[in-house]
Amino acid sequence: MNDTFLKACRGENTDYTPVWIMRQAGRYLKQYQKIRKKVDFLTLCKTPELAAEVTIQPIDALGVDAAILFSDILIPVEAMGMDLKFLEKKGPVLNPPIRDRDSLKRLSVPNPERDLNFVMETIKILRRELDGRVPLIGFSGAPFTMATYMIEGGSSKNFLHTKRMIFQSPDLYKALMDKITKTVIEYLKSQISAGAQAVQLFDTWAGIFSPSDYKEYVLLYVTHVIDELKSWQASKKIAVPVIYFVGECGGLLEHMKSAGADVYGIDWRINLDDAIKRLGTRTVVQGNLDPVALFLPQEKIELRVKDILKRAKSAKGHIFNLGHGVLPETPPENVIALVEMVHAHSRKR
Repeated sequence: MNDTFLKACRGENTDYTPVWIMRQAGRYLKQYQKIRKKVDFLTLCKTPELAAEVTIQPIDALGVDAAILFSDILIPVEAMGMDLKFLEKKGPVLNPPIRDRDSLKRLSVPNPERDLNFVMETIKILRRELDGRVPLIGFSGAPFTMATYMIEGGSSKNFLHTKRMIFQSPDLYKALMDKITKTVIEYLKSQISAGAQAVQLFDTWAGIFSPSDYKEYVLLYVTHVIDELKSWQASKKIAVPVIYFVGECGGLLEHMKSAGADVYGIDWRINLDDAIKRLGTRTVVQGNLDPVALFLPQEKIELRVKDILKRAKSAKGHIFNLGHGVLPETPPENVIALVEMVHAHSRKR
């Protein structure tokens, strides 16, 4: 088995730096486009055989060191009781937005084994199909990032409804976050039980806060998720690494490091060595190439790869990744070249 990724998560010595890419299964791959022509996005997420197939596509096409479950962070939100649609050129739309007690009361904490069984079945298929080739990463949205979609009713530029709830109706916000946090905990426990070998929490929108507001309104819930997962794992005598990714994390690192994660995902807006200094050199980091840098000529991509690998040397461990998801327009040949460059330049002679 190629367990280089798992070794890096644990801070162990590896022969080379492992690499995987957020959104590595997606629209930039022709193999994915072929399947998407037949089914809509939600149907693809909910059909275990197809979701497993597109999860494996980048393993074959790119040679990455880990597979990540093909799904969406909003899948459990639908199971909580919200209507979810994905519209072309608009993205997710959730109804009705959660902005008062009545809308909150309609939400429940789902039973993942029953209400999200298709996700667990996809994981089981993937463990069989991957057969030890690479580890499988499960994931969830972090509580705050999920809450933004639920409160806003979709994507947002200024998160006005979310921040207004936090500042004007703090009890309502806390009640919503408690429900989401319980959902995330049970969802990730079920993914691990089904066979996920690492899990990632995506806190894409946590960077909209000042450090003090992040600590009060975001970190509290993330820490609770990770603490519960660690405690549950200890009772089961298992140790599945937890990765915590925050978008625009540069102003939040001193608080982030108390979340208790095994690995911290760093976006591209900060130099990796600066992030490591602030997180501490006993930290395992993941990242952090700008996704748009994949549109550079390959010789310039290579310079950036070498620079990131050099900056990562002070960390306890490093997993190469982008600072956010790969863009749909990205040339696949550049992604393939990126993986080869990371492996070649990090391999110990």
